[in-house]
Amino acid sequence: MAGNSQMNENERGLFSLLHGITGMLIATVLLLTILGVLTYGAITVQQNEATNFYKVNQDLNALKANSQDNIKHYELVGK
Repeated sequence: MAGNSQMNENERGLFSLLHGITGMLIATVLLLTILGVLTYGAITVQQNEATNFYKVNQDLNALKANSQDNIKHYELVGK
């Protein structure tokens, strides 16, 4: 019987069921909390940046993909 991995009816109990439900509830609350914090952060950033307008100072053809020099071609107008 040493290799028997099945659980007998008398070895089951209410506590094993509660541990599973408790773990599931903790995981659900944790995931919903993370979702709420990230959503709040995203909304806050969007509200702050919605008033940060910019205008392009030069011709759009002068912009290069992934270039550090692109910062010279626009200026922030808002705030």
